[in-house]
Amino acid sequence: MHSTNLLLEEPIRMASILEPSKTSFFPAMTKIVGTLGPKSRSVDTISACLKAGMSVARFDFSWGDAAYHQETLENLKLAIKSTKKLCAVMLDTVGPELQVVNKSETTLSLEENGTVVLTPHHGQEASSSLLPINFSGLAKAVTPGATIFVGQYLFTGSETTSVWLEVSEVKGDDVVCIIKNTATLAGSLFTLHCSQIHIDLPTLSDEDKDVIRKWGAPNKIDFLSLSYTRHAEDVRQAREFLSKLGDLSQTQIFAKIENVEGLNHFDEILAEADGIILSRGNLGIDLPPEKVFLFQKSALHKCNMAGKPAVVTRVVDSMTDNLRPTRAEATDVANAVLDGSDAILLGAETLRGLYPVETISTVGRICAEARQSLIVRGLFPMLADPRHPAESTSATNESVLKVALDHGKASGVIKSHDRVVVCQKMGDSSVVKIIELED
Repeated sequence: MHSTNLLLEEPIRMASILEPSKTSFFPAMTKIVGTLGPKSRSVDTISACLKAGMSVARFDFSWGDAAYHQETLENLKLAIKSTKKLCAVMLDTVGPELQVVNKSETTLSLEENGTVVLTPHHGQEASSSLLPINFSGLAKAVTPGATIFVGQYLFTGSETTSVWLEVSEVKGDDVVCIIKNTATLAGSLFTLHCSQIHIDLPTLSDEDKDVIRKWGAPNKIDFLSLSYTRHAEDVRQAREFLSKLGDLSQTQIFAKIENVEGLNHFDEILAEADGIILSRGNLGIDLPPEKVFLFQKSALHKCNMAGKPAVVTRVVDSMTDNLRPTRAEATDVANAVLDGSDAILLGAETLRGLYPVETISTVGRICAEARQSLIVRGLFPMLADPRHPAESTSATNESVLKVALDHGKASGVIKSHDRVVVCQKMGDSSVVKIIELED
């Protein structure tokens, strides 16, 4: 009867939804990573981002030179000093990323059902019928029928800033493709992604090593985002390289999972890396849409059980140009938190978006509400009730303790195989006392 009552019990009081959100005394448990760029590199804007909740600044070396990023970093230091808000620095490598080079920055218009040729010959000018790329092995990697996406940020094939191509034939080093949707490509550089195709390029390129050595080491970066991680060996090689740079011996490596190859070796990568970044933009191409949520839930669960941070990307793309997210995006952010995500990574939304500060603030509020709902749904009371001591994993204990610290609702014993956490709520206050923590 008791279990039946639990099933029938209203999980969330509807009236509580109408109550104003309350600012928690404790710092947010779900961190926000903001990518700094053209729209978010001034001291004033970075200061506002820090106040809004950004706690990690990401520097994406897929574009911009070291001098440009150094200037941004110096502005970050000034913003940290003025706001007295701590912020870590993350360097994002380029890795084996395929790119279309448009040196003249001519706007390229591609029409549906037309043809376009991808060529490795850099000397040629980009046009609506010819796209020079930075990889000479594409013709050997693809076969007719393969799908290729080209664009700056979004990869669904529906928006006008990215294009979906289908390989029709291979001619020597060139790849002839049929254009599947009308699109306009603007700018000097576009990312190219081949669905479920192995790209024979090193995960940590010579260019990446040069940037880490000349920019990362002097600035003592906190995190290295290892793009396109495909094997545990990729992480080991990156760690070996960092260890040779004395200033980066303590830098944590976050493996960025971006394709099926990385998914196939996820467990071994997780064991080797310090954290995981679920890069849903490229994964959304490699995986059928109906499989993306399964990957996310499974990967976050594995990270939680291993006690390693998990970061989710591509959550509020519409806020790049709009002041508010869609309802689906807001729900997506909350579900990522409920699934166990430790951080949300914002890319285009803060790099070139019109509302970087508002985006960080909005995502932060959604994360806070999701954390609050963990208590309302009974996660903590169920595990922390001293009458029903919970046997669970360390990662679950960590999550419960985070919730307890967030809201001051801790009372009882939480046990796991390798530790015992005894926490007690101090009267009616919001103070939580950890009585014992044993390995």
